[in-house]
Amino acid sequence: ILNEAETPPMEIDDRVAVHEDMRLKYRYLDLRKPGMQHSILTRHKVAKAVRDYFDSLNFLEIETPILTKSTPEGARDYLVPSRINPGKFYALPQSPQIFKQLLMVSGFDRYFQIARCFRDEDLRADRQPEFTQIDVEMSFVDEDDVTEAIEGMIKHVWRVVLDKDIKIPFPRLTYGEAIGRYGLDKPDTRFEMHLVDVTDIVKHSNFEVFTKATKQEGIVKCINAKGCANFSRTVIDGLTIFVGTYGSKGLAWMKVTDKGLESSIVKFFDAKIQKELMKATNAKKEDLLFFVGDANHELVNNALGYLRLELAKRLKLADNNHFSFLWIVDFPFFTKDDYNKWTFTHNPFSAPKKEHMEWLLKKQNVSKILTTQYDLVLNGTEIGGGSIRNHKPEALRCVFEIMGYNKEETDEKFGHIIESFSYGAPPHGGIAIGFDRFVAMITGNESIREVIVFPKNKAAESMMEDAPSEVSEKQLQELHIKLDFVKDVRNVVLDKIRDILNKEKIEYEVLEHKPVFTSKEAAEVRGTELKQGTKALICKTEEGFIQAVVSGAKELDIGKLQKITLYKKIELANAKEVRKATGCNIGSVPPFGNLFNIKVYFDKSVVENDIVAFNAGTHTKSIKMKAKDLVKVVNPVIGEFGK
Repeated sequence: ILNEAETPPMEIDDRVAVHEDMRLKYRYLDLRKPGMQHSILTRHKVAKAVRDYFDSLNFLEIETPILTKSTPEGARDYLVPSRINPGKFYALPQSPQIFKQLLMVSGFDRYFQIARCFRDEDLRADRQPEFTQIDVEMSFVDEDDVTEAIEGMIKHVWRVVLDKDIKIPFPRLTYGEAIGRYGLDKPDTRFEMHLVDVTDIVKHSNFEVFTKATKQEGIVKCINAKGCANFSRTVIDGLTIFVGTYGSKGLAWMKVTDKGLESSIVKFFDAKIQKELMKATNAKKEDLLFFVGDANHELVNNALGYLRLELAKRLKLADNNHFSFLWIVDFPFFTKDDYNKWTFTHNPFSAPKKEHMEWLLKKQNVSKILTTQYDLVLNGTEIGGGSIRNHKPEALRCVFEIMGYNKEETDEKFGHIIESFSYGAPPHGGIAIGFDRFVAMITGNESIREVIVFPKNKAAESMMEDAPSEVSEKQLQELHIKLDFVKDVRNVVLDKIRDILNKEKIEYEVLEHKPVFTSKEAAEVRGTELKQGTKALICKTEEGFIQAVVSGAKELDIGKLQKITLYKKIELANAKEVRKATGCNIGSVPPFGNLFNIKVYFDKSVVENDIVAFNAGTHTKSIKMKAKDLVKVVNPVIGEFGK
């Protein structure tokens, strides 16, 4: 006997399901499982194959600093206080972006690194606060050189690790083509079912929904669900609710039969238009056509793009054993943010397309400037992205001027790289590939936590060693830090909501603000419209509690709610009953009755919003997210009971 062992707190068996919290707390035991051993071994093989490939092409693996300067790169920095320089901070790098470009200025023309990156953000979409990426940069290259090198790397990895041959070069789609054909800029190309623009056909119809959209310079698009004419009205109604979560006000449909098109709306389309629709969508008997029309082009593309994925999921159209790679190119350089100011779509260091450089230098036609950005998509997931860089100081300054930075702000944040370019920077470009996601897809894992040895949970905590943790007063004094704020009591409800949203890979924002007790106060501190708030009300019935949620601009009509729920008696719960049912005070209950095992009802005024915001267990913290995502995770009954 070398060492006696206690009985493990969990089964060391892949066949036995164990809650993730337990797995992360005892990660050193979880790692004994054959499945975890295989994933980590595969990660090692992938890393070695990547290094061998780039070494064969005379790339140098160069480490870049971990303690660096805070710069705006799209996410919050992790800050590290300096003991030697009181009041000053280092930042952990969100990426090696600036350093790898400086290496090009330094004459190292072929760089790569399996690099650690750090971003202090809510862990939605299966993210980690520290992650790994394959980072590559090359001098004197164009887009084709970079994509060719990466395709070669992927082909090498697949052959070495999976003993599979990947066909290269990968197909390319422009951003406009991807949106037009698939509705999304990271399309899953393992199956067909393309979006078809039928705007010019239906604008001559008598269907007001479509004609109104076309008159407002909107679009109408269609998906042909092949062989789905047998879908019941219940299924179609469910899909209508599904697209509603992406902002669509409805989902028109037509079934293809022996007699032609059949639907309650067919009467608004004459025989000629029906014939043109069938030809444009290649419609055959037993097919089912779905339509979305709106003045908002993005809404139409999003709604049908995600409907396409939902249909493929239900119909099992995607082959999980097939790897479908795709490059997306020619992205817009700039987009407007929530404050109607220009910001970059990917990063500010990209170069515009050569034919658009003059527009950039003159700061003209900003919305039409395309960038040299290229994204790599695998089976509908973006696994990497890069660009040819903006290597001329005057052009880079123009980017920051368009974004609203003055010279002083630009020099403070990026002066060192702009100055380096003034000494003769070569044209250069590169890419970064998410290594954790890359390995997860190779191993068939849905979560990147399955291929990271010691990952954090969805609250950015390491449950094994209980980090982050408090530190001693002496350490704080040495770092010249004083904790003079009042510590907030742990918000269990907020933590539960975050867990749900992170698990479902849903984007959201946590807002901290002064205490608010009315919908009007909440809208003011959140910077949202009154109607975007929610009133999550706990009601008593003869069978127990239910939750009724209306817009911040509405009141509850109990009479209408009774007709929908069929309860004989409904009344609002008092403060004591609300605390009993939810653990929250009145006014701080989130619209997540499912957290408390309470049936939830949403008034239609809630789902008519694009964005909603609500108190998350306290009067000082709110969550802001898309209404469609809220519906997705709460799964409420939707009706009309607001007044």
